[in-house]
Amino acid sequence: MTRIAIVLGSTRPHRTGKAVADWVYEQASQRTDAEFELVDIADQNLPLLDEPTPPAMGQYEHEHTKAWAQKIASFDGFVFVTPEYNHSVPGAMKNAVDYLYAEWNNKSIGFVSYGSAGGTRAVEAWRLVAAELQMADVRAQVFLPFSAEFGEDSSFRPSDGATEGLGGVFDQVIAWAEALKPLRG
Repeated sequence: MTRIAIVLGSTRPHRTGKAVADWVYEQASQRTDAEFELVDIADQNLPLLDEPTPPAMGQYEHEHTKAWAQKIASFDGFVFVTPEYNHSVPGAMKNAVDYLYAEWNNKSIGFVSYGSAGGTRAVEAWRLVAAELQMADVRAQVFLPFSAEFGEDSSFRPSDGATEGLGGVFDQVIAWAEALKPLRG
């Protein structure tokens, strides 16, 4: 069965992204066309990139890198749950992505983003990274502006439109993951 990782990219204490990622996973769990797993960057304990050789060479020396590579290699596609920090991607998530290369190749990726502008600028930056990693980024996207999808107490309250849009993200990520299967060998 097609395996999709929902990757939570914020590592901040009291992070908003945890509620968003839990919602994405809850919605995914209702589907039967793929197997989903929530992967939290905070649980990976990856230091600032410390491998001596470039990731494209696949010569990982550290156990944390080998474990991370094995985890990411096990998936056919990804849904990144990403905040927007300073008009771009969160550093901890970018660091985790930069550890690997081949493990991302020929896999699909979709985005659920959040922030003051819904995280759209972070997703635009992620699309450039995905292209370099030979990933197929899907058009469907869920963006969650703080002003519309969160209460005054920062509690996450997804709208019906966000929930409907998430179904489209899943549909496209799964379809592309399956279409790219021959390239992954």
